[in-house]
Amino acid sequence: MNFREILDRMRPEQYVKPASSPRVIVAAVIITAGRVLACERSSPPEAAGRWEFPGGKVEPGETEQQALARECAEELGVRVEVGGRIGPDVPLAHGRAVLRVYVADLLGGDVPEALEHRSLRWLTVDQLDTVPWLPADVPIVAELPPLLSS
Repeated sequence: MNFREILDRMRPEQYVKPASSPRVIVAAVIITAGRVLACERSSPPEAAGRWEFPGGKVEPGETEQQALARECAEELGVRVEVGGRIGPDVPLAHGRAVLRVYVADLLGGDVPEALEHRSLRWLTVDQLDTVPWLPADVPIVAELPPLLSS
């Protein structure tokens, strides 16, 4: 029996490719002196002017922590030590991606610069609602008050 004959005998549901795992996007909650770093998007147009935590896609062969360290270097020009997770997985892109957020500490006195964002702000717990957050970041913002108050 050849390959074509095998396929002809199978039912369609037996050879439908299973759904792949969602793409992982990582972001950093960087806290210094009771303030968290927020980044204003400059693009794409539908996200411009909205605020987020820095981060990006995990590339093949990278761990989530390695990707986050790379993204912070690219977007902010800083080195970070990635700590534990904060908040839930946040579904993105109709389930094709998921956002995972980690606490990260700046290393060696590095100071973030807006290399890929319109602007940066350090927000206290009382200022968290003064910027329009991207919807994916809102559940993470809700987790911040205890971290910023301690």
